[in-house]
Amino acid sequence: MIKITFLGTSASIPTFERNHPAIALEYFDKDYFLLLFDCGENTQLQLMRAGISFMKINIILITHWHADHFAGLIPLLQTMNLEGRKEKLIIIAPEIEEKIELIKKLYYYDIKFKIETIDAINENKLYENKYFEIYSIKVKHTVPSVAYAFKEKDRWKINEEKLKKLNLKKGKWLDKLKKYGKININNKEIKIEDIADIKKGKKIVYSGDCEYDENLAEFAKDCDILIHEATFLEKDKKEYSHSSALDAAKIAKLANAKRLILTHISRRYHENYNELLEEAKSVFENVEIAKDLFQIILK
Repeated sequence: MIKITFLGTSASIPTFERNHPAIALEYFDKDYFLLLFDCGENTQLQLMRAGISFMKINIILITHWHADHFAGLIPLLQTMNLEGRKEKLIIIAPEIEEKIELIKKLYYYDIKFKIETIDAINENKLYENKYFEIYSIKVKHTVPSVAYAFKEKDRWKINEEKLKKLNLKKGKWLDKLKKYGKININNKEIKIEDIADIKKGKKIVYSGDCEYDENLAEFAKDCDILIHEATFLEKDKKEYSHSSALDAAKIAKLANAKRLILTHISRRYHENYNELLEEAKSVFENVEIAKDLFQIILK
C-alpha cells in the first residue's frame, strides 16, 4: 500500500490554510519506507498533525533550492539530531553536496547520524531497493530543478485458483519460487506464471516547480498519479517560470496519467480555487486540487 499526504500546498507565500510545499509518501509492505518530497517551512509540524513520525523518514527529495521548497530541512535535521537519530538518512537533490555542506555549517554541533547524498541532476535512476525505484528529470525553472518519479516494482501475486488446480498449498517454497522464477516439486517443474499473476507497480510523478515541458509528459508516461504544480491560471502566468492549471492538464493528458493532483497554488486564488479546477478540467477530467493534509491511498 502507498499513502500520499500533502503537508504543504501553497506557492512561495504561505497562507493560514496552505503551508509551503512538502509531500510525504509512505510505502507499506514487509518493510516500511517514508519518503519526503520537498521540505518547506513548517514541515515538522505538518508531519505531526498528519500523525507521521519525522524520525522514520528514510529519504528526503528536494526538487530545487528555493526557500519555500527546502527551508524546513534545516530545523528538521536539527530535531532529528536532538532526538538521537542513529539511522542513515538519504537526501536527494540537485547540487546536493554543495548545499548540504552549507547547511552543516549552520550547526554548532555535529550531526550524529550519517547523511548519504545523491545528486538528482544526473537524470538517471537515483535509488533502488527490492520494492521501488526513484528517477529524476531536469525541468525548466529559474534554478537547477528536477521532477521525481517513484516507481513501484512489478510483483507476482499468488492466484489461489491456479494453486488449487495444481493441487498445491501455500508454503515456504513460494519464497524460492518468487526468487528464482521456477522450482521442482515432486519431480515436476513449476514456473511462477503457473501459479501467480503479475501485479503492475504504481508510478507516482511529482513535478516540483517548472514551466510547461513535453519532456515531463514522457517522463510521467502512464503514471497512476501526476502531482503537478499549478501556481497560476493561464491568463495570469506571464513571465514567471511556473505552470498554469492548463499546462498541468496538458501534461497529464499527454502522459496518459490516470489522475492529476494540482498543488503549489498561489495565494491570489485563496478565495476561489474553482477557476483553476475548471481550467484544468477543460483538458483533463480526472483532476483535483490538493489541500493541506489531503491524503491518497493506493493499493
